Amino acid sequence: MRIVQVSPYFYPHVGGVESHVLDLSKELVSRGHHVSVLTTNLGKMPDKESMMDVEVIRLKPLSTMFQTPIVPRTERYLKNAKVDIVHSHSPPPLSSYYAARGCQTANLPFIITYHCDVEIPILMGKVIAGLYRRTLESYTVKSARKIIVTSESYHATSRTVWKYHPSIIPNAVDADRFNPEVDGSEIREKHGIEPNEHVILFVGRMVWHKGIEYLIEASKYLESTKFLVVGSGEKLDSYKSFAVKSGVADRVLFTGRLSWSDLPKCYAASDVFVLPSISRLEAFGITTLEAMATGKPVIVADIPGVREVIEDGREGLVFDVMDAEDLAKKASTLLGDSELRERMGKRGRKKVEERFTISIVADQVEELYEEVLSSPRTSR
Repeated sequence: MRIVQVSPYFYPHVGGVESHVLDLSKELVSRGHHVSVLTTNLGKMPDKESMMDVEVIRLKPLSTMFQTPIVPRTERYLKNAKVDIVHSHSPPPLSSYYAARGCQTANLPFIITYHCDVEIPILMGKVIAGLYRRTLESYTVKSARKIIVTSESYHATSRTVWKYHPSIIPNAVDADRFNPEVDGSEIREKHGIEPNEHVILFVGRMVWHKGIEYLIEASKYLESTKFLVVGSGEKLDSYKSFAVKSGVADRVLFTGRLSWSDLPKCYAASDVFVLPSISRLEAFGITTLEAMATGKPVIVADIPGVREVIEDGREGLVFDVMDAEDLAKKASTLLGDSELRERMGKRGRKKVEERFTISIVADQVEELYEEVLSSPRTSR
């Protein structure tokens, strides 16, 4: 098959969707398919290149609004593309809209993975998001031959896709890259963390919906613990200032963005991974899978999608969203019991091997592609 993956952002931009698209594309290429990633050129990147045998095509946007690239060239590109199927990933939203229009004109099968709802945390943003859901997003979803949602709980609570019957296919993790044999001592040494000190890890972008302020608040209850906060983004300086004002800057260590090779080492250097997200913009949490694949217990916020990745009390613990004290209590439970951490870590690794490897997920996606290509077009 000749497959186009449409992703508004892609490497070198780093995020959960970007990781998923890259891993899925690499796996599909390894199975003999030709895969192109159609994305946005937001900097001085080549318009076309090969990345790990995946063709990457970058189109320049007209502009960007609310972190959403506006790229009508996506539609024009797909009108002339000689491909078998187009698989778009949303949000950010407009790329999928333009992809849907291009596919409709060219009569190409269009699939969408609906990663999460659109949420903009200001009044005007909420108005725009509501208008978008009723117009452009409605058109996009109705144009899709198949819709993929990453969890049943997110599907059931989504304002957009609850009324459809999507395929539930989770995101995946490279379980060879993230594994319990990775050595984290180099990361501990680099950041002055003693071998016997406990480390709580967060990995993700420094943006509002990740809830990092609650992790910083929780650190005040865990005085002998180091917190490793990995990632970059618009709120990094704000979070650093908050850590200073909270009197925990010596224990909350911000690493910034790390290299591809260092990221697995960060998980290995930790004792517990935390995902404190506060919004539906966090619909799954690939970083949770990365931690589980490394054999680490996880603590996640009680929000749809995220809470479905683990079973509370087996691979990790679920805490009340935006409750720093409850987060600290759950962390204290795990840090105080090494045998419990080990049991949960082993269960997490086993769960990844059984449900969330890129090979398992690619099987499901490939089967869906074949189903779409072998069936007549139907409208929603």
